[in-house]
Amino acid sequence: MSVLAPSHPLGAPAGRLRVAILGCTGSIGTQALDVCRQHADRLEVVALTAHARTAELVAAAREFGVARVGVTDPAHAHDAALADLPEHTTCLIGPDAAVELACAEDVDCVLVAIVGAAGLAASAAVLETDKRLALANKESLVVGGDLLMPRVRPGQLIPVDSEHAAIFQCYQGESAAQAHAIWLTCSGGPFFGRTREELSRVTPAEALAHPTWNMGAKITIDSATLMNKGLERIEAMHLFGVDMEFIRIVIQRQSKIHSMVEYDDGSVIAHLGASDMRIPIQYAFSYPDRWSTPAPRVDFRTLGSLDFAAPDAETFRCLALAEQAGRTRGTLPCVMNAANEVAVSAFLAGACSFTDIDAIVERCMDAHTVEPVQSLEQLADVDAWARRTAEHMLAAR
Repeated sequence: MSVLAPSHPLGAPAGRLRVAILGCTGSIGTQALDVCRQHADRLEVVALTAHARTAELVAAAREFGVARVGVTDPAHAHDAALADLPEHTTCLIGPDAAVELACAEDVDCVLVAIVGAAGLAASAAVLETDKRLALANKESLVVGGDLLMPRVRPGQLIPVDSEHAAIFQCYQGESAAQAHAIWLTCSGGPFFGRTREELSRVTPAEALAHPTWNMGAKITIDSATLMNKGLERIEAMHLFGVDMEFIRIVIQRQSKIHSMVEYDDGSVIAHLGASDMRIPIQYAFSYPDRWSTPAPRVDFRTLGSLDFAAPDAETFRCLALAEQAGRTRGTLPCVMNAANEVAVSAFLAGACSFTDIDAIVERCMDAHTVEPVQSLEQLADVDAWARRTAEHMLAAR
């Protein structure tokens, strides 16, 4: 199944679209709330979840008057901030809270903005319903694409990652069978042009200084290592039903071209616009319509230039590791993703170097015996094994 099957979008009621935002306190979640704020006549927020930032969750619940919220980290079940929830608001606690809220009858569209592999269960649950899935959690498809994509109904899944939203739009009105290649754009991150030796000395603060996008810490580090682009390449493989060779990565430093599709006749259709995640978030809610922009417009008369370059997979080893995982498939992408999450956390905590991230991921991948993907339970076990293995490798350094 591909997201390109033509159909009327699921979860598209005649009135306001009733939205659940899973991960409402993160970068994507807060920007989604801003879209809902700007289009209150079209969007109704009915459910919200957060992992640990309960004060922000409560503030959003009060502003939007939601009926249900969820706190997925049980350690925050008794946070004092939760006492300020509106009287009518129900609060669910625990890792299953996101799944339960997503499946509620009064939800039309679920934005999965949870960071990391934790979003997989929620994405899978939504696909068992007739709700629209606005997917901003690339790890769901990286880890479980072989399980999730066969469950996608025509018009049900709308990608939110800026690149995949761009590709999705570049296919609109065209024949996917006549596409020649997908050009997946990449800013190059803050260390474009650095050597491997220079990368070994970078600090978390330097790595968090992304040149064009405002994102959460984990995704920003992934963008600095280029793992994010490797994950996105695997995600695109699943979303658009193509192989890895069909998807070509190109550095586009200004982040104004969000991706392109090249067709058999040599024509290339590109998606251009502001570097603002509110635009693809809004499109996932409005599809197939287009609403007034939530972001400043680009004046192409003052942009200056658009630069392109090839990625350096020898220096940025995560790109090569992601390609290996994507070609191998099975449980290897799950291992790669879990090991990367552990290594990125260690780097942010000052427990390893920047180049240790890809080293840990590679060692975990080498230690794993790949199996075909069979179930969510199997992937949970593989994910846990990879995390333990990565933690032991970090401790043994």
